[in-house]
Amino acid sequence: MTTVQETIVLRGHIIDSLILAKVLDLILTMGGAFDLDQVEIGRTREDQSYARIVVRAPTVATLTHILRAIQPHGAVVERDTDCVLQPAPADGVFPEAFYSTTHLPTDVRLNGAWIDVEGVEMDLGIKVDSRRLTAKTVPMADVREGDLIVTGQAGGRVMPLQRPRERDVFAFMESKVSAERPHGHVIADIARRMRALRDEHRAGGARAKVLLAGGPAIIHAGGRDALTWLIEEGFIQVLFCGNALAAHDMEADLYGTSLGYALNAGRAVPHGHAHHLRTINRIRAIGSIRAAVETGVIKSGIMAACIRTGAELVMAGTIRDDGPLPGVITDSMRAQAAMRAAIPGVGLALLVASTLHAVATGNLLPASVPTVCVDINASVPTKLADRGSFQAVGLVMDAASFLGELSRNLGRSV
Repeated sequence: MTTVQETIVLRGHIIDSLILAKVLDLILTMGGAFDLDQVEIGRTREDQSYARIVVRAPTVATLTHILRAIQPHGAVVERDTDCVLQPAPADGVFPEAFYSTTHLPTDVRLNGAWIDVEGVEMDLGIKVDSRRLTAKTVPMADVREGDLIVTGQAGGRVMPLQRPRERDVFAFMESKVSAERPHGHVIADIARRMRALRDEHRAGGARAKVLLAGGPAIIHAGGRDALTWLIEEGFIQVLFCGNALAAHDMEADLYGTSLGYALNAGRAVPHGHAHHLRTINRIRAIGSIRAAVETGVIKSGIMAACIRTGAELVMAGTIRDDGPLPGVITDSMRAQAAMRAAIPGVGLALLVASTLHAVATGNLLPASVPTVCVDINASVPTKLADRGSFQAVGLVMDAASFLGELSRNLGRSV
């Protein structure tokens, strides 16, 4: 039987991280075969390993699919060839065979030299400046006719993450989701990481910001005070949310309700169904959330904490929004760009009680950023993992319980 073949190499902690096993399994399940031509196993925990593998397949198409599937695990074709560049045929259109990125560190080979790809993010293309010998990721909507785009798999390599040295929940880098997972030690690990990042951020650390992406269930479930405290104490520097979280947070300040339910009594109040609309209307009349806080109309809560501490706030709107509030970005591409601009410097991401914002934020994050997804619905962290955010730790619990326990671990007294 005639076959086609290609030789690939793997380097790094490929044994203890099970990367070698995953690559060999993918080759077999996708209809290929392999020969382990050379394997060198590191002698110590710090030593890296090396494997040279001949991949065989019945057709060129099958071999191409296999190489594409194993590349995110760090498999590099041994042949030293430059990446293939093709011009974008039109604004907002990639060449047909464009290289689709992962959220792992990526290099491309230009003029015989490997160069880093800037702005690592999944599901983008790679734009190359052949004169400056630079490469960066580019969203499909931002590509312009004539831009040089990497195509095919040749001349590209992906570096799998090195095994973390910290012995905490993030060291496993797994996205297993279970309602029975013990929450206490996981939250304690998150708190230790946040305390260290706050100290590093205050010292001017480059990758020490903590990002929280949250939904309005934080307010409804009673997590507002805990999140406000976390922002005020400097544990969170970036907040992604939508119109609803901001509106219900300020509704709670103005009326003591969230979606018309009294937060201290847990029951509906007369005409409470309109409180969030009256809140939005009042802020629109004032002109901005910042003006409402600075003039004393909004005195407490999450929005007030963001304004007073200088935390970066990105509010992305949806088609169902009331109002919306001033500052909510209603153009989804502009909202995505604003979120993307806030990602550099993030050292930990907390995705709490929002399917929309959890998946959107997960898509933007490099795999090197430890991520926690918290939701009462187990399908949300599962969906995030299925989308490729394998570094996310999933916690199945309500937002208020998570934020309350997290804040207590960080020193809040209730």
